[in-house]
Amino acid sequence: MMTETVKPTSPQQLEDAISWALAGDHPLTVSGNGTKAGLGKPAGTGTRLDVSGLSGIVFYEPEELVLRARAGTPMSDIQALLEENNQQFMFEPIDYGPLFGGQNMAGSLGGLVAANLAGPRRLKSGAARDHLLGFEAVSGRGEAFKSGGRVMKNVSGFDLSKLMAGSFGTLGVMHTITMKTMPKEEAVRTIVLFGADDATAGTAMRAATASPHEVSAAAHLPGPQASLITVGAVRDAGTPVTAIRVEGPAPSVDHRAGALQQQLGVYGAVDILDQTASRHLWAEIRDVRPFRNGDGVLIRVSTAPVCGPKLVEALGRDMAVNALYDWAGGLVWLLVPGCTADQIHRIRQILSGLGGHATLIRADENLRQTAPVFQPVSGAERALTRRIKAAFDPKNILNPGRMED
Repeated sequence: MMTETVKPTSPQQLEDAISWALAGDHPLTVSGNGTKAGLGKPAGTGTRLDVSGLSGIVFYEPEELVLRARAGTPMSDIQALLEENNQQFMFEPIDYGPLFGGQNMAGSLGGLVAANLAGPRRLKSGAARDHLLGFEAVSGRGEAFKSGGRVMKNVSGFDLSKLMAGSFGTLGVMHTITMKTMPKEEAVRTIVLFGADDATAGTAMRAATASPHEVSAAAHLPGPQASLITVGAVRDAGTPVTAIRVEGPAPSVDHRAGALQQQLGVYGAVDILDQTASRHLWAEIRDVRPFRNGDGVLIRVSTAPVCGPKLVEALGRDMAVNALYDWAGGLVWLLVPGCTADQIHRIRQILSGLGGHATLIRADENLRQTAPVFQPVSGAERALTRRIKAAFDPKNILNPGRMED
């Protein structure tokens, strides 16, 4: 079937496009650069709303730590601009492109916010929604609306920025986004623990994050996953590798890294990676490099850090499963070869006894049609979600069905 594409290049054209769709009951599949098209339920509409034409930096004031850009602006452009000014997005967003066979940094700013992405620094700095200062958008009613401004502040009432982040374009289509930026850390070191099993690694990560040494990331790579990292000290270890990151002023980082090296020595052999190796390692953990080319369904599990190893152990009795732990064990990436809808149900069944939720990240279209992609919610939560959807998009023209099962 031929898919019609509508590609606005200005906020007014975006408003006109949605008004046209609303008047004719034409459902729209909203997308930017397409790097996250595999997330959520498969789109079934015949009209694609391509927002990649809404691109460009509106303003960037490094001294004020604020950047405003059109939603379709490629992240590669934004990343290059931040690098020139030695700045970054503190939430360290994952780059989903390579997981779906695409290019690095090919996604857009709008896609980043719509999916509410975050990387290893999530445990310290939050996700995209926590750094979203404001946005301008058009709702499924064809109405322009906006929220926030140029500074982070406490607000009373309904925080639309928190609602739009993670809504996958189902409530409104953002055309302009304002983000908080931050200086890059002066120094980075990674303490690596070799040979710990999943349970021991979990204990070590929790001890490190509970210490006074201001850990900014903690992850555990079982042996097979460690061997797929490009950093030599990790790849060639021949054992599981647990990584703890510290960042900040150089003297402080050196002191904290040394203290953590001593503290973690009770769990096994420990070493410290330098700045270059550290940056490479955490970029690969952020982007789940070990599972980039893996054969199987990729599932993202959020749970209490103490529960991650318990989940993987229980799953291992029922199915073949490979795991990678981030966020001190609170985020577990699962690669399940030959995964079926029944196995996904089993994963959620085990998870229900531990607490948490599971999301299908990479799966074929048939499985995404037959199994819930997002964690099923209670009747009350579902009713609230539908009321919010109806308030913003009463005719259900924006990404219909993408987040529903």
